[in-house]
Amino acid sequence: MSSAIPLAPFGGAADMPSFGSMRKTNLTRPQKAAIIVRFLLNEGAELSLAELSDNHQADLTYMMGDMGYIDRDTLAEVLMEFAQELESIGLSFPNGISGALSVLQGQISPLTEARLRKEAGVRMIGNPWSRIKELSVPELINMVDSESIEVSAVLMSKLPVDKAATVLAKLAGDKARRITFAMSMTESITPEAVDRIGLTLACQIEDRPPKAFKQGPEDRLGAILNNATTATRDNVLESLDEQDAEFAVAVRRRIFTYAHIATRVKPLDIPRLVRDLDEGSLITAMAYATEGEFGVSTEFILNNMSARMADQLREGVNDRGEVKTKEAEAAMSEITTGVRELVELGEIELISDEDDDED
Repeated sequence: MSSAIPLAPFGGAADMPSFGSMRKTNLTRPQKAAIIVRFLLNEGAELSLAELSDNHQADLTYMMGDMGYIDRDTLAEVLMEFAQELESIGLSFPNGISGALSVLQGQISPLTEARLRKEAGVRMIGNPWSRIKELSVPELINMVDSESIEVSAVLMSKLPVDKAATVLAKLAGDKARRITFAMSMTESITPEAVDRIGLTLACQIEDRPPKAFKQGPEDRLGAILNNATTATRDNVLESLDEQDAEFAVAVRRRIFTYAHIATRVKPLDIPRLVRDLDEGSLITAMAYATEGEFGVSTEFILNNMSARMADQLREGVNDRGEVKTKEAEAAMSEITTGVRELVELGEIELISDEDDDED
């Protein structure tokens, strides 16, 4: 038997045969559908039941479990009615957008076909607005910058309150004011319009070309320079300043060195930091870092730990004597690595350079 036999026990779709009233039986349409399915399976037919909705598949399964047995006369009557229904079908339409596009392939424009397939794919992944809400603040800002005020107002209305507030705070003042005013006019917008806007925005996400790197170039270079020597780091940044000052600023924001401890680590986090550090490395770094920004960070660390431990480290620094640059670089790198590890674990949080700029 053919697996293309249309089975439509529960819905009213165009390709579903509808059973009429029975003279000799009082079976419901779902019960008749269960009989047909059971009979076809007994005959070895391969049925595409997976094309039914989840609810229909579940209902069919429960119905077959409750049916018990059917006498021969009832089976014959149901089969006869089913055959008559099949003969009366004039046209059978494809199920779903994918089937419809297959039928219309070559008959509609390629651009329309591509758009519809993309929209169908977005819907299969899930609620478009759920995907949009997962975007980062910078990604949302880029999206708002490329959209109209009216669309942006709908977007801001759908975002979580805290994320929407953050995005608004980072937009240009005039644009932020226009968006907030436009939000007052979204009261009468229909759910269908909101859904269409979400679908359009989500499709834009799908349009983005795949990236070879998860992190941006400034993040990758910043991570490299975090582990480079001071001389190498200074030379690279000096060269970047001359070639691309804006990129150099972005890279500097990703760099965290021993000199940044005093400005970016919170005083209350110092005891947690030094707890896991090797005392010898601390002494080596502090014996070298006595002047300039390095010296400020050394005093910052000593002033925010217990007096007993600070005195112990100062004594160790006095006894350590002169430290070679290579040894100092390794010791300071161990300390800054410890800071970054605590940040990644979520045990401490650095003070952002951007927060300092805003202040």
